[in-house]
Amino acid sequence: RFSRFVSSMAAFVYFLLLASEFRSSSAIIDITIIKRFSKCIISPTAVQQYQQQNFSNNNNIQGCNWQGLYPTIRERNAVMFNNELMADIHFVVGPPGGTQRVPGHKYVLAVGSSVFHAMFYGELAEDKDEIRIPDVEPASFLAMLKYIYCDEIDLCADTVLATLYAAKKYIVPHLARACVNFLETSLSARNACVLLSQSCLFEEPDLTQRCWEVIDAQAELALRSEGFCDIDAQTLESILRRETLNAKEMVVLEAALSWAEAECHRQELQPSIENKRLVLGKNIYLIRIPAMALDDFANGVAQSGVLTLNETNNIFLWYTAAKKPELKFVCKPRKGLTPQRCHRFQSCAYRSNQWRYRGRCDSIQFAVDKRVFIAGFGLYGSSCGSAEYQTKIELKRQGVTLGVAINKYFSDGSSNTFPVFFEHPVQIEPDTFYTASVVLDGNELSYFGQEGMTEVQCGKVTFQFQCSSDSTNGTGVQGGQIPELIFYA
Repeated sequence: RFSRFVSSMAAFVYFLLLASEFRSSSAIIDITIIKRFSKCIISPTAVQQYQQQNFSNNNNIQGCNWQGLYPTIRERNAVMFNNELMADIHFVVGPPGGTQRVPGHKYVLAVGSSVFHAMFYGELAEDKDEIRIPDVEPASFLAMLKYIYCDEIDLCADTVLATLYAAKKYIVPHLARACVNFLETSLSARNACVLLSQSCLFEEPDLTQRCWEVIDAQAELALRSEGFCDIDAQTLESILRRETLNAKEMVVLEAALSWAEAECHRQELQPSIENKRLVLGKNIYLIRIPAMALDDFANGVAQSGVLTLNETNNIFLWYTAAKKPELKFVCKPRKGLTPQRCHRFQSCAYRSNQWRYRGRCDSIQFAVDKRVFIAGFGLYGSSCGSAEYQTKIELKRQGVTLGVAINKYFSDGSSNTFPVFFEHPVQIEPDTFYTASVVLDGNELSYFGQEGMTEVQCGKVTFQFQCSSDSTNGTGVQGGQIPELIFYA
């Protein structure tokens, strides 16, 4: 009964394909978005090599006993990939002007996809020699066929979104899962907004959640990315509504106006301030302008022309008057994210001859079991009364600097830790060691940590620590500086 149900569902999907050819705007992937995503994470040379690899076919088989050259059925099936030999069906794949004719073998395709099975052997099967597929890119269709024929998953950033679309369309779930895993691995602030819009289209809740994690923690980087201007209006609204965005409201406004300018070009409108306001529509009221600092409002928003005169006057009254007017804008500041702290020492101490700073580096290596975003470090301060320290904090992975910041902090003479932050939180991937370093400049001796732990559990995240060869001032796992990592998870 279950197998009959699956077969019926596949036949129903095939019927939908025939009826609509998947041409509706909600189902077709925006090629511009795919190109924007690939531009973020891969070079054109790699893309060309990938496409050449899949476009080349196996039509060079010679001899009548080629089967004897390949000992396994998997290898013999792989020979048939993109091969005219014994092909009993052909696909014309791609939009008009960019099509490619691809040979296929019904039996192999039907074994790999229930949709192909319904297409060739089901109750709705049609006796066609050629099938047109205008809504799938040739490279992505070939990537799917390579999985079906060769049991190989060969993904590329330039085609992974379109390959996911093809895998969803033809119900190839394991390939679809591999595409989602690839996207999650490639996820960063530069492409998170683009992937958020596509993950909603593909109904991939896990990928959607990963996108929100990146957008929340690295909101300012995500909002300033090129891809943000390519998202659809619905995704824009969901981002502007987000309570946990870790960004200044002025950055949110600037991002919304950049999106509005791009939308004006898409609608062939002059990108005037009036038309930007027009394409934003009610989304303008999701920008929490009353939550800005008065200086930001007076010197920026109030003079930008994006607000009407009445709106500007009412917001000024909201800032200054005891009786505040009603506003259409959301007035409460966003909650943002609450930073967590991983404390790696069980106690701290001070002695007359340490911890001293002479421009040397204190460093420690750490790894996590889940993706987190390091916002900064908690550092010890003076053990001899109040003092100020100049600091340079740095975060590296395999020698490559991911984040660096030069700051000052004032310590009050207590054994508390004092936070020092990067400009933007740094994304940390699981199961890889990173190096946290700090160089302090100050005349006063400081507290230092003791009884260090190699493993610390912070909520749902496990941190592991090991000594770093970069440490030249004595910091290690058992004691020293950098007592805390401040992070979002």
